[in-house]
Amino acid sequence: MAVRPKSLDFILFFTTIALLSFGVVMVYSSSAVSAYVNFNDSYYFLKRQIIWVTLGIIAMLFTLNLDYHVWRKLAAPILIVTLILLILVLIPGLGKVVNGARRWLGFGSLYLQPSEIAKLSMVLFSSASLARHQEKITSFVKGLVPQLLILLLVFGLILKEPDLGTALAIGGTVFVLLFTAGAKLSHLTSLGLVGVVGIIAAIILEPYRLKRLLAFSNPWADPLDTGYHIIQSLYALGSGGLFGVGLGRSREKFLYLPEPHTDFIFAILGEELGFIGTITVILLFFLFAWRGFKVAISAPDIYGSILAAGLTTMIIMQALMNIAVVTASMPVTGIPLPFISFGGSALIFTLAGVGILLNISRYVNVK
Repeated sequence: MAVRPKSLDFILFFTTIALLSFGVVMVYSSSAVSAYVNFNDSYYFLKRQIIWVTLGIIAMLFTLNLDYHVWRKLAAPILIVTLILLILVLIPGLGKVVNGARRWLGFGSLYLQPSEIAKLSMVLFSSASLARHQEKITSFVKGLVPQLLILLLVFGLILKEPDLGTALAIGGTVFVLLFTAGAKLSHLTSLGLVGVVGIIAAIILEPYRLKRLLAFSNPWADPLDTGYHIIQSLYALGSGGLFGVGLGRSREKFLYLPEPHTDFIFAILGEELGFIGTITVILLFFLFAWRGFKVAISAPDIYGSILAAGLTTMIIMQALMNIAVVTASMPVTGIPLPFISFGGSALIFTLAGVGILLNISRYVNVK
């Protein structure tokens, strides 16, 4: 008997809106100085962020009202398109190079990151595949190997850009999906160990990654180069204290802290709103995780359960990685803070994923 859709999980919905509101305010506050210096318009990034938020909410409302089972049929075609885009972005002349990384496709002022699409498409594809072949998941060869081959293909293309942070986020999300689907812990443990060895190799073989690792272990050994981001981020957080210096009164955003409105926006938030502001955002992400995994546990079918777990993990893992970088708990990676960092592709596809998660919540009783 078909399950009739009910009201969506409003706690999850309003948590998302609260994080988006934090984002709009902090994007303006953190970017006003650099926007004025570079574009002679203090509202340059704010105006664009409002556009991205609007488009993202439209995407969320669209996926929210679309039965999540539709994505089971569309998962493979979406992944194929994603793979094509990931290949195109690596072609000189097509992919736009920024700070030595070739991650953007587009023209004029309109660009998208295929790697951001890959985050969502991998969750959709892996969820559909694991639900379809659940009886094989305990077999390493028949259950895990097919998933790993697709993951390695996507992982390798993103690593080529290079973007180790996004590749790790996708790899970690798929790992959680395999666990949710019922893979053996012995298999997952072995994969985890192999993954750690692979990450170490990727760091050692790439000089700039090795420098970041060394800077993470002792940023003050090279305070004007590899350790600069971490030191300025810690200065910002330390200056904020308990209540912050006040909204809009950050000193680090005066061209001291690089990327204050993207990768390091959490540091500016901590400087201006203090420990109270940062812990509020962290608690909102915990609330999001609780409701998201609650949906996964209560989903009416295995596909909905795996998909909800994957979507929640995709967002929470990025948040954890970003906050870890800003607080010097892990080496610097280019991972934005979901809902809060400035950006188009990341925000739109993240909100599209939230819409799918909210749609799943309409088919379960989440209390």
